[in-house]
Amino acid sequence: MKRLYLLSILTVFAAAMAVLALVVWPLPATQSVPELKGDAKRGAYLARLSGCVTCHTAPGGKPMSGGAALESKFGNFYAPNITPDAEYGIGRWTFQQFARAVRQGVSPDGESYYPAFPFEFYASLTDRDLADIWEALQAVPAVAAPSTPNAVKFPFNIRLGLKPWRSLFERVYTYKEDPSRSEAWNQGRYLVLGPTHCAACHSPRNLAGGLAPEGDLSGDPVMQDGGASPSITSHDLLANGWTKENLVSALKTGVLPDGDTLGGSMAEVVHGSTRFLLSKHLDDMATYLLDIKD
Repeated sequence: MKRLYLLSILTVFAAAMAVLALVVWPLPATQSVPELKGDAKRGAYLARLSGCVTCHTAPGGKPMSGGAALESKFGNFYAPNITPDAEYGIGRWTFQQFARAVRQGVSPDGESYYPAFPFEFYASLTDRDLADIWEALQAVPAVAAPSTPNAVKFPFNIRLGLKPWRSLFERVYTYKEDPSRSEAWNQGRYLVLGPTHCAACHSPRNLAGGLAPEGDLSGDPVMQDGGASPSITSHDLLANGWTKENLVSALKTGVLPDGDTLGGSMAEVVHGSTRFLLSKHLDDMATYLLDIKD
């Protein structure tokens, strides 16, 4: 009996220590960002390019007032209301809080966001990018509507568990120019691996949802929503007959070279994001994806 009692005490103590360890587990240190004057027009474009509009606006909903379900094997995630509403949106946030949320995935309350929010890729956004997106969001009409709570299964609904997950699996993309390559190639690499976060869908993930190493665009046969994404490495794109011209056209129109159309989540990407991009940026992305030589 005493042995059982002692075992119970030890179990409770071990559990308490585990919870304490998660509570004190550090998140990324806050990075101070210069308070630059933003350009709302450029920021609105970046919000399109980065998928903010697509994710944070449900079909038929008001802009940036909250998104439709992002299905995964861990449960359903819902992008929150990011309009300037003081109660339900980000109206009480400071620019520094916004910058930390976007680049580092940490909320104003000090909680980690789920990696369904692609902060690992948004870490590449420049100070100017952040200032411009912030300015654009201030111009969006405030919507007094609560965000839909995430419907995440146990034990993944325990946010404290995201701290060790980040230590083990987080892969932050920070842009570095390759001086040996062209401006177009470098810009395309920045867009593909950074804000447009192509690897979020076109890179394989492990059982814990962690992404493959940086630059792995070999596709994901078992995506979180149950679908599959093809490889978009230069080798496979070229082998499948893609050219710069038809790749740009597909990203702009959603129409494939054989006359078929893109479906599933990629159709949503085209409809909500890539069809709005400048031809120059689509050209740059194609230059990088096809690894076009200078």
